[in-house]
Amino acid sequence: MRSIWTGSVSFGLVNVPVKLYGATEDHDIKSHQVHAADGGRIRYKRFCEECDEQVDMADITKAYEHEGNRVILTEDDLATLPDPNSKTIDVVEFVPAGDLDPLMFDKSYYLGPDKGKGAHRAYALLAEALSRTERVGIVKFSMRGKTRLAALKVVGKERVLTVHTLLWPDEIRDPHWITVDQVEVKDSELEMAEKLVEALSNEFNPDRYRDEYQEELRELIAAKADEQPVEVDYEETVAEVDELIRKLEESLARKAVAKK
Repeated sequence: MRSIWTGSVSFGLVNVPVKLYGATEDHDIKSHQVHAADGGRIRYKRFCEECDEQVDMADITKAYEHEGNRVILTEDDLATLPDPNSKTIDVVEFVPAGDLDPLMFDKSYYLGPDKGKGAHRAYALLAEALSRTERVGIVKFSMRGKTRLAALKVVGKERVLTVHTLLWPDEIRDPHWITVDQVEVKDSELEMAEKLVEALSNEFNPDRYRDEYQEELRELIAAKADEQPVEVDYEETVAEVDELIRKLEESLARKAVAKK
């Protein structure tokens, strides 16, 4: 697989040459807009609202909003900022993995050792150190013109290093607008809820889950392409139960029957 970034991990005086690879992929079926009347592709052109003329990409630059004003920065202006193309992943600190809030996680990448003298040895050293100390490295690096905060982790028996980009603290919303009434939970309700949790408890295995919508969408597209009639079976179950305790009892009863 082709790497999307090449650089090195720097912690202390140790330098690890690495390559960055995408760890995930989008399996959604791609679509595009067409004219309903004849199926022709819909195209968009770039027009300037001031001169009402079409503009080439070479003539387009960025503008930023500041206190209601539009500020245009030149390449010389941007050159005064920290280098957005740095090729070093700098380890800032090592923290317990449990200290990271799942809300902070954004995208995941694999790190592989790059070519060069001692690259594999330095890579193995860092991976082993992280594994034995059960720590996660908090790192900063630049990619695609942005400074990234990320978590450096080890996964799998192969001790592969991974980078999980993190959202910055000010990018996570404080749910202050959500109000939860302080209600008293009855012991009987809590006991039934705990039994239900216990009945549904299992070891997590992601292979048990699949995206039914995408699978059925592919079948629908294939059938449509072959001009075959497609039968879509919709089942809708609407249950209205007023008492919380009845919902819990029915859930437990169904789970017990399924286990027989």
